[in-house]
Amino acid sequence: MSNNENNGKQPKNDEPILRIMNLRKTYMQGKIPVRALDGVSFDVKKGEFLSIVGPSGSGKSTLLSMIGLLDKPTEGSVFIDGVEISRAKESEAPKVRREKIGFVFQHFNLLSTLSAMENVDIAMRFTGVPKNKRRERAFELLTRVGLGDRVNHKPSELSGGQQQRVSIARALANNPAIILADEPTGAVDTKTREVIVELLRGLSERGQTIIVVTHDMDVAQRTDRIITMRDGMIASDISSGEKK
Repeated sequence: MSNNENNGKQPKNDEPILRIMNLRKTYMQGKIPVRALDGVSFDVKKGEFLSIVGPSGSGKSTLLSMIGLLDKPTEGSVFIDGVEISRAKESEAPKVRREKIGFVFQHFNLLSTLSAMENVDIAMRFTGVPKNKRRERAFELLTRVGLGDRVNHKPSELSGGQQQRVSIARALANNPAIILADEPTGAVDTKTREVIVELLRGLSERGQTIIVVTHDMDVAQRTDRIITMRDGMIASDISSGEKK
């Protein structure tokens, strides 16, 4: 069962899975206001594979934090599945993140003392799913990412690419509406990068919405759409048909 069903509200067919509306974020550096996001707006369709690129300081990491409910906007709104999440109370944020969003990090963020199976299982610990069902799903997801024969291996016994695949399986554990991947190929070699990108593309083709923040234009060029950010604003928004 998807988390859309859990929330009791299904997005309409024409409703975007993610809607960003006039998002602004201002930080204070001493007495000087610094605008990290300056009126960002865009929609993302279900199953879209989107990359966000731009130089350091362009606002892409701040944007990812807003979508991932790791920070709150100064102005504007973030909607997932037609529900505004950007104004969720601090006490509600962990539940929203757990049910709506899967995270994939550059350096994997796996627990070193746990096996691959346990690292995926732990993402489901607070969902009310029985242990045997959690283990079944963890095995299913690890098999899906090509690690069915590595379920009992700890991170130190896995290559960087294998660890990132465990991270992706963990991100999928709670059927999230969106996967946010922050430089998912930044800590792996070129060959492994291809494997990770193809894995993410395959998930997208099966209907999973994926947003990747990356400095690697080779990765970005493999996505359906590229949003380029500069000075806290969207400088360009190009779909796959417009890239060439």
